[in-house]
Amino acid sequence: MVERISHDAPVLVIGLGRFGAATAGQLERQDRDVLVVDTSISLVQKWADRVTHAVQADARDIDALRQIGATDFSIAVVGVGSSIEASVLITANLVDLGIPQIWAKAISTSHGKILTRIGATHVIYPEAEAGERVAHLVSGRMLDYIEFDDEFAIVKMYPPKSVRGQTLGSCKVLPKFGVTIVGVKGPGGAFMEARPETVVGDHDLIIVSGTESDLERFSALES
Repeated sequence: MVERISHDAPVLVIGLGRFGAATAGQLERQDRDVLVVDTSISLVQKWADRVTHAVQADARDIDALRQIGATDFSIAVVGVGSSIEASVLITANLVDLGIPQIWAKAISTSHGKILTRIGATHVIYPEAEAGERVAHLVSGRMLDYIEFDDEFAIVKMYPPKSVRGQTLGSCKVLPKFGVTIVGVKGPGGAFMEARPETVVGDHDLIIVSGTESDLERFSALES
C-alpha cells in the first residue's frame, strides 16, 4: 500500500548549495518545517535563523542521518550535485532508511539514471531545465515558460496582434494555432480565467497552453 504523504509534511534538505538553499528558502516561505543538513558549519550557521532546524552532519554516513532524526521524515531533498559519489551515497542512505519520497539533484543524464536505479523517486536536472527555459524565453515574446511531459507547456506572454481587440470565442485560437488561452491579465489587475466572451486588450498578458512547437509558432506571430 502506497503511503500517503501530507501536503505540509516536514522536509529534510541535504546540501546548502544554490539548489538546496533555494529549495529550503522556498519551503520556509511556505511555512513548512525544514531540517537543513550540510557538512559546512558556516553554511549551517548562516541558515540557523532562516529555517526550522539546521544541523552540521555528513549525510554520507547513515548513522549520522539516524542521529539527526532522518527517519522521522517522509520527504527528503538531496541538493548535493558537485560530487556524484556523495550524491549517490546520500540517496542510497535515504533509501535504506525507508524515506518514502526522495528528490535528488542530478548534473547529467547518467547521474540521474544512477539515482533512479538506486531508488530516488524524483530526479531534478536544474541546470538543464533552466537552460531550456531560457532558450524559449529569448526566442520570442514569452515572459515565462513551464514545460511538462510530452512537450506540453504553459507560457506567459504578450498577445499577438491576431487576438487583440476581439473576444476569444471569435479568435478561434485552438483550431487556428493549436493552443489554448487559459488566462488573461489586464494592466494592474490579476489573472482571470479566459472565457469565450473575454476580450484581449493591447496591453494585456495571457497564459497559453499547448505543445512546445505550437507555442513557439504562436509566440512568433506578428505583434
